[in-house]
Amino acid sequence: MMKETAIFAGGCFWCMVSPFDEQPGIIEVKSGYTGGHTENPTYEEVKSQETGHTEAVRIVFDPKVISYEELVEIYWNQTDPTDAMGQFHDRGSSYRPVIFVNNEEQRRIAEASKKKLEESGRYSTPIVTTIEDAVPFYLAEEEHQDFHKKNPEAYAKEKEDRKKWMESQEKEVAR
Repeated sequence: MMKETAIFAGGCFWCMVSPFDEQPGIIEVKSGYTGGHTENPTYEEVKSQETGHTEAVRIVFDPKVISYEELVEIYWNQTDPTDAMGQFHDRGSSYRPVIFVNNEEQRRIAEASKKKLEESGRYSTPIVTTIEDAVPFYLAEEEHQDFHKKNPEAYAKEKEDRKKWMESQEKEVAR
């Protein structure tokens, strides 16, 4: 089996795991922190906005079953790509939307997908999601792994809040 890795930041990592974890070809999805300047940060340190990290998910996948391009498309449907300082009710730089790329092929795919999204007219404000080189990824504490399975009621509320926001954006663009 071939294995590749994708890293996406799009708000609270609790809501970012399930949409990827449900897909065929996904080997593992882990919550963690990346993009900062502190080694092995804790949740409390990242939440303080002092480490420069963002909450993210690291996805190990089989590219023969699901492509990186498909993962990027799933990502766009989980985030607000127009909000540089948070996602939904999670505010601050530790929730900023970023696609972290591991190589030039991932960069090419992510940039082409972003351009397509910008040209689609789906959003009435600019796409601000950044595409950055991958840097060290630090696993989040165990209580943050598989949150959607361990806390189904809390996850269902988070998911519903995101869905309502996405629907409100679609209505705004339609006006």
